[in-house]
Amino acid sequence: MAALAQRLREYIAACFTGIWIQSYEHPDALIEIAHLCRDQKWSLATWDIDRGLSTSSNAGQPEGATAATDPLAAIKAVSALVQPERADSSSLLVMANLHRFLGSAEIIQALAHQIQQGKTNRTFIVVLSPVVSIPPELEKLFVVIEHDLPDREQLEQIAKGIATEKDEMPAGQELARLLDAASGLTHFEAEGAFSLSLVRQGRLTPASVWELKTQTLKKSGLLTLHRGGETFRDLGGLDSLKGFCTRALRPLQRSSPAKSRGVLLLSPPGCGKSAFCKALGNETGRPTLILDVGTLMGSLVGQTEQNIRQALRIVDAMSPAVLMIDEVEKALSGVASSGQTDSGVSARLFGTFLTWLSDHTSDVFVVCTSNDVSKLPPEFSRAERFDGVFFLDLPSQEERAKIWPIHLGRYGLTAPGNSSGKPDDNGWTGAEIQSCCRLAALLDLPLKEAARNVVPVAVTASESVEKLRGWAAGRCLDASRPGVYTRTSRSIQPAPRRVARPSSN
Repeated sequence: MAALAQRLREYIAACFTGIWIQSYEHPDALIEIAHLCRDQKWSLATWDIDRGLSTSSNAGQPEGATAATDPLAAIKAVSALVQPERADSSSLLVMANLHRFLGSAEIIQALAHQIQQGKTNRTFIVVLSPVVSIPPELEKLFVVIEHDLPDREQLEQIAKGIATEKDEMPAGQELARLLDAASGLTHFEAEGAFSLSLVRQGRLTPASVWELKTQTLKKSGLLTLHRGGETFRDLGGLDSLKGFCTRALRPLQRSSPAKSRGVLLLSPPGCGKSAFCKALGNETGRPTLILDVGTLMGSLVGQTEQNIRQALRIVDAMSPAVLMIDEVEKALSGVASSGQTDSGVSARLFGTFLTWLSDHTSDVFVVCTSNDVSKLPPEFSRAERFDGVFFLDLPSQEERAKIWPIHLGRYGLTAPGNSSGKPDDNGWTGAEIQSCCRLAALLDLPLKEAARNVVPVAVTASESVEKLRGWAAGRCLDASRPGVYTRTSRSIQPAPRRVARPSSN
């Protein structure tokens, strides 16, 4: 028996006469309910605003439809479904998208009366809706069942139904990637995505599936999907962090009951936090979702809380995935004073996210970045929120030697043949090396000349950089070397800036 039918049978056996089913696939849900009613010899009637009230026999076959497009009339007609010759039988009225009509006091009162009366004559009101929107008057009268999306086995059956030829259906690791891509789609969406893949490539591939899945993000406006091609080869250094995350997202661990949670990255600006997040998804074969907390804020009461819950539901549906929250301290800096500044909206948003971060079971690896740890609430970085808290220090000499060739090649510059062709880069970040190469290519200048236009963050914000390094010592893992970060493991002194002397003329 399907999961929805099994739970529905249990609630009906326990005589819960008001049942709310959250479902995006009403036809599939109705088929499961009809099969259940046929097996149990229950009466079934369905209603929607387009076709009105339709009754079915015990076998689940339609008998006819009436002109009762008014939901109030349909609710009052439930008592007519009772079978007097069978006192132990049940009668169900399934009402699709009834939430659109629950602004009416008459309908709310009729529902309350019918649900309470259903205890005596075993009549049940079942609401099919994509959202759970129950008025306060009815909250205690309904139980909520979630109609699960297709699992991997069901998605594979859908794929086999679309790909009728043997060479159209992938196998092995390619099939696993296809099912990963289709995870979180409805039956209808999966059929469309697989059909689109057959039309385009002649076989089932994850690319077309991801395209359709991306539309879920566009329609919500709460998340964006990074589509770049960056990999770890485009990022010099950070060997310890790369190895840690690669092991955490190893495909063999997907079947493990203990899922990886994610990492929190701290560093001065420009040390590669955001670039690492974007490269991690491509390196591990996962989509990289970007959550901008600012887009969650709504102008209406309760809208922000609804947005964060909806965004996290989408993230769960997109798993396996990498979720990136950049500069998280700016999004959470107002939590402490939320009660005085925004009536507690930020605090409730933060609480919802923390709960999800600790309790979610989906295969989502969260990567949060921060430049100022002092603005983060202490409960955010406690144990078991993340798999590790890493500090990305200013690149060492060895790491800078790996970063230069990457950007020289990106901008079509010739690598300097000796040290005289490269500027003094002590204390530079990867972003500053990239800026130097970009300026050299843009202005057609030697690297040393272009370097005169680059002011390192180690100079402009030396106090905050040293403060952050001091805080991270002994508290964070080192992103470049195995073990805990210590200031003695890296000695970087930014080169003094040369000030041009005024001409004597």
